[in-house]
Amino acid sequence: MTLNKGKTNVKKLKYIRENYQLYLFILPAVVLTIIFKYIPMYGTIIAFKDFNPLKGIMGSPWIGMANFQKFMSTPDFMNLLVNTLKVSVYGLLIGFPVPIILALMLNRVKSVGLKKKIQLIIYAPNFISVVVIAGMIFIFLSPVGPINKIITMLGFKSIDFMSEPGWFRPVYIISGIWQTAGWSSIVYLASLSNVGQDLLDAAVIDGANIFQQIRHVDLPAIKPIVVIQFILAAGSIMSIGFEKAFLMQTSMNITTSEILPTYVYKIGLQMGDYGYSTAIGLFNSVINVILLIAVDQIVKKLNEGQGL
Repeated sequence: MTLNKGKTNVKKLKYIRENYQLYLFILPAVVLTIIFKYIPMYGTIIAFKDFNPLKGIMGSPWIGMANFQKFMSTPDFMNLLVNTLKVSVYGLLIGFPVPIILALMLNRVKSVGLKKKIQLIIYAPNFISVVVIAGMIFIFLSPVGPINKIITMLGFKSIDFMSEPGWFRPVYIISGIWQTAGWSSIVYLASLSNVGQDLLDAAVIDGANIFQQIRHVDLPAIKPIVVIQFILAAGSIMSIGFEKAFLMQTSMNITTSEILPTYVYKIGLQMGDYGYSTAIGLFNSVINVILLIAVDQIVKKLNEGQGL
């Protein structure tokens, strides 16, 4: 047994020596990950302390789970959790299929020139900053904006989208889909490019229409990528970027627009309660990990059930 382990280690070292360029290539990414992802984990200790910046992390008194209990007992806890889950879950369920549909449609465009023009149009929003996106939303959806002018022209009453709480989630989700769907479709298009023309020709000969070709040829080809992307998306379901929600937030829609990331920002940076805000952020991360493991297990069970 020891001899076999020794031989295996020798083979590994030999492989590393022969392919050292690959390890040098990934070294900067590993170093950056350690510096910006692992080392900062030390700071999560303050979630369990009555943190005082003057005393430092180690000098601040230990209070255990008090910050977590304080957060869960606050009247805003359920509202914050529900708002965060609704925005993220609705965004995932509505937004996740859109890049797949876009990729399937683009894959059917035969004209190379037309395909490139369409791609340029749908990829462009991804390169617009969140601040500009929020500004565009306020301009287009203002009571005197172009959207309300179209609504009034059709004989309906104008809607103050940014003041009515019920409109925050639809606007947030739809604008997010518009901004990211085109760019997200790239990975599916790349997978579809590997579909053999002979499979499509065989489907056509068998009498399959375009929808049957998509169902039986295109979708099976991108299924592994779809599963991986879904697991990653579900794993970050609670990690909503606070920037867009914070920029779209008004005093009128605060009941639906106040989510965990914006709450952490206000408690931590505006009010200076670093220990409490860290506890909320850690709670958010734990929920993310639980959801990631749960979705991964569900997908594995489904694949096993289908004999994959």
